[in-house]
Amino acid sequence: MTDDTAAATFTTRAPATGERIAEHPVDGPERVGRAVARAREAQRSWAALPAAGRRAHLLRWKRGIAAELETVARAISEETGKPAGDAALEVVLTLEHLAWAARHAERVLRRRKVGTGVFTAHQRATLAYRPLGVIGVIGPWNYPLYTPMGSVAYALAAGNAVVLKPSELTPGTGLLLSRLFDAAVPAHAGLLTVVTGPGSTGDALARSGVDKLAFTGSPGTARKVMAVCAETLTPFLAECGGKDAVIVTADADLDAAADAIVWGAFSNAGQTCAGVERVYAVREIHAALCERVAERAGRLRPGAGTEAAYGPMTLPGQVDIVERHVAGALEAGARAVAGGPESVRAPFVAPVVLTGVPEDAAAMTEETFGPVVAVNAVSGVDEAVERANASRYALGAAVFCGSGRSGAAIAARLRAGAVSVNSVLGFAAVPALPFGGSADSGFGRIHGEEGLRAFTSAQSMTVQRFAPLIALTSFEVPAAARERAVRLARALHRRR
Repeated sequence: MTDDTAAATFTTRAPATGERIAEHPVDGPERVGRAVARAREAQRSWAALPAAGRRAHLLRWKRGIAAELETVARAISEETGKPAGDAALEVVLTLEHLAWAARHAERVLRRRKVGTGVFTAHQRATLAYRPLGVIGVIGPWNYPLYTPMGSVAYALAAGNAVVLKPSELTPGTGLLLSRLFDAAVPAHAGLLTVVTGPGSTGDALARSGVDKLAFTGSPGTARKVMAVCAETLTPFLAECGGKDAVIVTADADLDAAADAIVWGAFSNAGQTCAGVERVYAVREIHAALCERVAERAGRLRPGAGTEAAYGPMTLPGQVDIVERHVAGALEAGARAVAGGPESVRAPFVAPVVLTGVPEDAAAMTEETFGPVVAVNAVSGVDEAVERANASRYALGAAVFCGSGRSGAAIAARLRAGAVSVNSVLGFAAVPALPFGGSADSGFGRIHGEEGLRAFTSAQSMTVQRFAPLIALTSFEVPAAARERAVRLARALHRRR
């Protein structure tokens, strides 16, 4: 059989300059199938290890990544265009999650006793979580290490093997991650394998027989991949971005809120799934907040140099979306308090702060995924919550309020899967917290205990400790005995 991709390659380029970075193979169905088969073989011995053994291997990998932090950050920076400092922070956050998954997998997934009812007191009941087998992971380009590792690390810690398909814009980061794993865990070759290529490679991975597929990307692409998975009932986990809102109350610290909004909206050039895109400020402080946000945003400069606040748009086509959203909002009556159409100078986009944007404008309903934020006035908290929840996305959100308790009460009313009070993206740095959304933001959770269990199947078990007084699961039980048992159960449940 001939190699289906021997001659097919693609080129990665620096987003800021277009300069060639590297050539990578386009892996087709045959290569992907071999990677999955190799992973399945490696998974058997990995799952057979005691949990402490897997933990030791994963922590050794973590130390290897930490030792090569500059190298990994440089790969991220080169492929995405983000500043080196931002790339280094991404590595640090990744290490935190890898460490948590390695150290907590045994506690979360081990077999544990569960209570039984009155009529099953003769049984000992236990519950455990078993690895699924081989997990396919399709990663994004905006955080090419941190985001896929939310699936990769937790899947490995749970006893699975992983085949990772990084974005075709950032394959080098994924390949480096795999090489560092092989160096740290040489006895389990094939346990973490990377396949490279465009959407066709992701399609091949979805059709390859993996036991679950974790996907990060747009809702449109998620629907297509999910349809492929549905053909074989392959479980699917989707993280599809957001249109995150920030609510600012009248008693909030406006300087702190403005600082957080600017960072949440413009860091990584706004290319963050849980980045800030909408702000709802109560009317009495709206103008003051706009002034503070605009002043801070005006000091930021995108670029490729060391002094840049953030880098270029990694995906060239995203510039057109940003331009369309800004122009459409202004045509609909919005006002730019910082930047405007002139801010779009591909591949860079300077910060744009809009206000008075109609709620039905694309800038308020579609994911912009660029350095644009809309700060709209509302009559009060109730209207802010209503508008925040009106989006078809439901990933993250934030509330700025004078009282943390009051802020938490407002946060509890939001539909978002994760909410920060008096900070933005605070949840992303806490490994124990699950992350994910609903509606067009996808479904399922990564990170935390839920993230570990997401890559397992629950196994329930009962062991009969002694013979029951009345064996209700036997044809030999007299009808009169069964009737007495039913009367007793009815009496108990009527009193409770």
